[in-house]
Amino acid sequence: MILEVDNIELNFKNKRILSGIYLKAETRKVTAILGNNGCGKSSLLNIVFGNLKPKYKLIRIDNEPILKPLYKTGFVKYLPQYHFIPNEISVKTAFNLFGVNWDEFILTFNDFKKYSSYKINKLSGGERRVIETYIVLKAKSRITILDEPFSHIAPIYIETIKTLIQEEKKNKIIIISDHLYRHIIEASDSIYLLKNATTKEIKNLKELEDYSYLSIGQLD
Repeated sequence: MILEVDNIELNFKNKRILSGIYLKAETRKVTAILGNNGCGKSSLLNIVFGNLKPKYKLIRIDNEPILKPLYKTGFVKYLPQYHFIPNEISVKTAFNLFGVNWDEFILTFNDFKKYSSYKINKLSGGERRVIETYIVLKAKSRITILDEPFSHIAPIYIETIKTLIQEEKKNKIIIISDHLYRHIIEASDSIYLLKNATTKEIKNLKELEDYSYLSIGQLD
């Protein structure tokens, strides 16, 4: 499957947020979006998912235009920056609600076994993020969108999630964005830089320095 996002234009009041955006993502590849804080990365992901309506957009799957919001197709899952699992349900209930296997989860994240009956809001922000990211990655979908999956997560869990991303991309399109650029670079197969309201495909990592996203020598 090939997903293309094209000709996106988004304005808030008189401010241009996105203009002439193009993005291509494919099954078996992780497509990354990098950019400075406030550049519009989350807005772009929300437009792709379908819960933010821009002035213009064209979304195609295998060259066929998708005229309804992508989330209405039923084959996309989205991890927003905010906590999306209801506060008052138990951790294990959350897994059942999203059709994700709890037993498989605790084989990978054994430290979480004790939290089975905890209400989700009793966990730390980082622990909650691990669960949310895992659920979105493992839930049935053909397209997975991850906004800041590594934020506030312990380094040991980040490495495990990166491994899971590589496993899940075998059967899915994965689009990912995070300010922790080193993890994004390591996890991705293609990278777009969002700068000055538009996207630039990065063919060589040194371009991230050329476009002043990273300082000279920051990649060394």
